[in-house]
Amino acid sequence: MSEIPLYDRDLSWLSFNYRVLLEAQSESVPLLERLRFLAIYSSNLDEFFRVRVASVRRLADVKRKKIEKHLDFDPVETLNSIHNQVESQLDEYGATLRSLIDELKEEGVYIHMGSKEDDHLPELRRYFKTHVLAYLQPQAISKEKLFIKNKALYLALCLESDSGTEHQMLNTPSDKLPRFYKVKDGATTHFYFLDDVIRWNLDLVFPGKQVIECRSFKLNKDADLQIDDEFSGNLVEKIEKQVKKRDLGVPTRFLFDSDMTKNLLGVFKDQCGIQDADLSHGGRYHNLNDFFQVDAVGHTNLEYERLSPVRNRKIDANETLFESIESADQILHFPYQSYEYVLQFFNEAAIHPEVKEINATFYRMAKNSRIGEALISAAKNGKSVQVFMEVKARFDEENNLLWADRMKKAGVNIRYSMPGLKVHAKVALVRRETEGRDLFYGFFGTGNLNESTAKIYCDHGLLTCNPEMTRELNSVFTYLINGEKPAPFEHLIVSQFGATDRFKELINREVEVAKEGGEAHIIVKVNNLEEPRLIKKLYQAAKAGVKVEVIARSICCMVPGTHGIEVSRIVDRYLEHARIFYFKNQGNPKVFLGSSDWMKRNLRRRIEVTFPVYDAEIKNQLIRILELQLRDNTKRVLLDEEIQNVFPTREQEQRFNAQLDTYSFIKEEN
Repeated sequence: MSEIPLYDRDLSWLSFNYRVLLEAQSESVPLLERLRFLAIYSSNLDEFFRVRVASVRRLADVKRKKIEKHLDFDPVETLNSIHNQVESQLDEYGATLRSLIDELKEEGVYIHMGSKEDDHLPELRRYFKTHVLAYLQPQAISKEKLFIKNKALYLALCLESDSGTEHQMLNTPSDKLPRFYKVKDGATTHFYFLDDVIRWNLDLVFPGKQVIECRSFKLNKDADLQIDDEFSGNLVEKIEKQVKKRDLGVPTRFLFDSDMTKNLLGVFKDQCGIQDADLSHGGRYHNLNDFFQVDAVGHTNLEYERLSPVRNRKIDANETLFESIESADQILHFPYQSYEYVLQFFNEAAIHPEVKEINATFYRMAKNSRIGEALISAAKNGKSVQVFMEVKARFDEENNLLWADRMKKAGVNIRYSMPGLKVHAKVALVRRETEGRDLFYGFFGTGNLNESTAKIYCDHGLLTCNPEMTRELNSVFTYLINGEKPAPFEHLIVSQFGATDRFKELINREVEVAKEGGEAHIIVKVNNLEEPRLIKKLYQAAKAGVKVEVIARSICCMVPGTHGIEVSRIVDRYLEHARIFYFKNQGNPKVFLGSSDWMKRNLRRRIEVTFPVYDAEIKNQLIRILELQLRDNTKRVLLDEEIQNVFPTREQEQRFNAQLDTYSFIKEEN
């Protein structure tokens, strides 16, 4: 695929995270929401170093050792580019944060960055004595290696006493206590970092010693589980063991206060086995995703106006959800509409006397999943319940294992991850015996069966009794549960079963139309676009005269502008998560929704389900939503050939916002 232009996936991701940072700078965004975008940026970057940078570093080590391995990029060069871009972004991040804190202060919200009000010191010291001290565990630096937890916050100290100079490491227990201590003072609210509460009371931790230097740091480690994907052995046991080893991973970034002296930095470099390439200069505070803990304290103007979920009148017109699905296909648009309908789907299935069987896939379960509770009840109510639980979902392994164990004990038939594959499909199937026949109800989603993330992720869920679609979905579950290979799919597009070829066929159809002089149009909306074979097909389509528009929120390896292809991304109050595929098809549009991004991993190493939308009204709704996204001139940016974010020039006075306009559209429709 070297003959086609492709952009580096990791550098394109940094462009996306920079777009998040730009939202934190936007004056049109309420102040606390801007602070939360800084928190999102920080959290994103943290995971990026734990996973992607760790992966690139391993490849760089392979290259340095001159071990033969075919790569289509230079990992050493990529690492250097990553560090250069991150350093530049972090400088801008710091400036944005300082400006934002000044603006919040004018609104009566004080986030103290090292400063303190003398009147608050007695309360802060009392809090330190009664709450914080219990969790502090100072460790003296010696020749023995220290154990430093992944992502945890620490203070590096240089102390002076009668016995000489010593170095200590002190934990900041933000995993046990809130990161901020809040003091309400009349009309103002003050937030103090836990780090500073500790700094100001070190005399109680190290009595009789003088603090010469105290600087913060944290260590990111390779957090990608290295699991042998062979067929033998107990996969659950392997994952449980590897999760416990996550804190033992190879260091990938040592983030430290840039004011730390070379002497103190050298002490901890030796202790942690840090290479110079892994050093990352930072500010006084790390793990700033904790800014989510700063609340509105009664200042409603500091947050987005809440959009109340819209009811679905077609579903509400019936006594049961099953009746609604039997009357017509039903679509749900999250978070604009309530996720309660999905909960109702599982609740009805769990209790309905004619329901005999329930099947579901889970990739990331909510910690307090009501869907999980419904499936437990269903099993106890005598239903046959099959759940495919993906226990290789990164950072959700433990939660998924806990739920799998709970459901298994209740009588749910649990199937775990497949060797060499992840199951990323978001589907469920209910079988009901009624009047001597089987009736199937299918749920097809673009997002996880997770009521927590559904509040902030833009996704779609289709509920249908369509016999062809539910029959094919049943064969997917038969494969997942029993390993029985399905017959060729005619309606669903399922990864591992010719998905890439099916997408190619749809693209080729538009090319044929264009070559015959017709109006051909393709819209691809995904989180990530990386798969070179499909990128190549889109290039060919555009060259042949097909209008190609791509909305790629995060990773984009396609080079925008190639043969006139327009690529954009949207970052706003909700996370754009849905995958939508539109093909004009000579005026009889084909529209698909699904769980799959166009990435190598999704199309080659996962089970994904992309599904057609046959109901004309639902299809028109989705096309309208795509149109609203493509006309957005406030939160949508165009990507240039270097994957830089370029805000479109507004030729008209009217401003369009895709998410607000989508909410209004759904309200009108319902």
